[in-house]
Amino acid sequence: MLKRLESMLHIPGKKALKRVKKPGLAPGTLIYTGKTHESPPELTLFTYTEAEISESTNVDLDVLDSVLDPKTNSWLNVSGIHDVALIEQFGHKMGFHPLILEDIVHPEQRPKLEVYDDHLYVVAKMLYHDADGTALSEQVSLILGKTFVISFQEKPGDVFGAVRERLRSGKGMMRKMGPDYLTYALLDLIVDHYFVVLEEVGTRMELFEMEVMENPTKQTMAAIREQKKVLIDYRRSIWPLREVISALTRDESGLVKKKTVTYLRDVYDHTIQVIDLIESYRDLLAGLTDLYLSSLSIRMNEVMQVLTIIGSIFIPITFVAGVYGMNFQVMPELAWKYGYAGVWVVMAAIAFGLIMFFKRKKWL
Repeated sequence: MLKRLESMLHIPGKKALKRVKKPGLAPGTLIYTGKTHESPPELTLFTYTEAEISESTNVDLDVLDSVLDPKTNSWLNVSGIHDVALIEQFGHKMGFHPLILEDIVHPEQRPKLEVYDDHLYVVAKMLYHDADGTALSEQVSLILGKTFVISFQEKPGDVFGAVRERLRSGKGMMRKMGPDYLTYALLDLIVDHYFVVLEEVGTRMELFEMEVMENPTKQTMAAIREQKKVLIDYRRSIWPLREVISALTRDESGLVKKKTVTYLRDVYDHTIQVIDLIESYRDLLAGLTDLYLSSLSIRMNEVMQVLTIIGSIFIPITFVAGVYGMNFQVMPELAWKYGYAGVWVVMAAIAFGLIMFFKRKKWL
């Protein structure tokens, strides 16, 4: 179990990014502040109606004309925001505000909702496990228009596979509803994967509790402290999303239909559950910390109790040995034939008597 806890010391949380300070630059200046990626961005386009769907991969910006087609609904997903020139072209062709583009290329944004004349801009944090089981955090930007949804991710790989399959199969209401329902579906999957990530946290909590009860070590405490930091990062990602979902349910721009609002309320309830779960885990970690300190205190008390008993036994024995170790010439017992053996008997009797006394008092 200790080895399992040692492996948990490398608990993934909010990835450390090199922040680029931009003092004095004009608002809307695009500077990518995330992790460097060498591969070019990948653009995937779904164009669909209730009756048919078209899927294209590795498309270029020429598809933006079809995205604006009022006769179809479109979902354009951009995996990779490190190409600032590409993002700038997006904004120029689609007429997005420069501040939106600035937020897209700065992947440390707080989840939020911004309302513009003909589109909504949503920022969310996506938590998921990679192939190795490592929990990852990634910013997702969603732009909702009348006939389109454009999503921006930091890199390939996401939790949206189920939405793609529903679009391809035509089952459910995905292709019958508008892009607002697609936005709901994407946010719903993001929130659902919070539960998946937190389920792993719950398993880790059980191991922590068992280790603290059986054999608490410094490694255990280090893992608990690291897990606290991870939960704080998760809370920072999820708590503001609740406000975003709530704001979408009250949207007055007309881009979010009343029928979709009902589904968004369900997502809002899920965010509340996630937050409650995080708070419960944080309380449990605080309790485990107290339990760890109590366990150390109990172990220290047990050690001190044994040492005290040993010292109590040897104090009178040391007194007897000290008396007969004095250098007086006239001591009656010194000339006694059985004096040496007698002293040993007395010291043994004292030790035995004290041990029996301690057992009777249940100190041993």
